[in-house]
Amino acid sequence: MKLLTAMLMTVGGLTVVSMVSTVHAQQNGSFTGTVERVWEDGFRLNTGDRTLRIDSWYVCRDSTASAIAVGDRLTVTGEFEWGEFDAFSITTTNGESLCRR
Repeated sequence: MKLLTAMLMTVGGLTVVSMVSTVHAQQNGSFTGTVERVWEDGFRLNTGDRTLRIDSWYVCRDSTASAIAVGDRLTVTGEFEWGEFDAFSITTTNGESLCRR
């Protein structure tokens, strides 16, 4: 859910409306899906409902491709920031933690 905050200002006789989009905390949490693509510090996860760009740098640094492969089924916990989902933990379907720092 996105919330919009509006602010009115008068600048030199003109009224300016500023809209700020805020992502609600309800979008944070965990997602389970299948890996579609992998790069050095992230991967694309398809949950069935949506496709997420996962930033795994915090967990894997630049070694994501050495622990995660296309086709892996994973659960990722974290939060949304700047259009990506920042991973705090990555686990396999059998509960194994990946990319332990």
